[in-house]
Amino acid sequence: MTKDLTKRRRELRAQLAQGDYALPGSIIMRHTRCQNPGCRCRAEPPELHGPYPTWTHKTGGKTVTRTLDPDQAERYQAWIDAGRHLRQLVNELEALSIEVAEAERWGRDPTATPTTPRTHSR
Repeated sequence: MTKDLTKRRRELRAQLAQGDYALPGSIIMRHTRCQNPGCRCRAEPPELHGPYPTWTHKTGGKTVTRTLDPDQAERYQAWIDAGRHLRQLVNELEALSIEVAEAERWGRDPTATPTTPRTHSR
């Protein structure tokens, strides 16, 4: 592995170790209609209720939606951002690992600098 690959692997591992809570999904602001037939949300034009912060994510292949209070929305947004960053780091580490595996597969020494040929001893 070249010095650059080794350095980047160390950086990725250090960043992964710093992780905290990490959530999937997203937070959106929703407006809704209630069930009261005489409510302003049923008028023409409608004046919908809200906005309400809502966390949406997939669990077991199904979309789950939860209404949050404003404090939760702020806290969860930070966790969602951390989750996205975590997935980005994992994807980068996987790409780096594939690069090293492919080098080994084709008989190149991934620990060698690009100018150092691999020696075979059999």
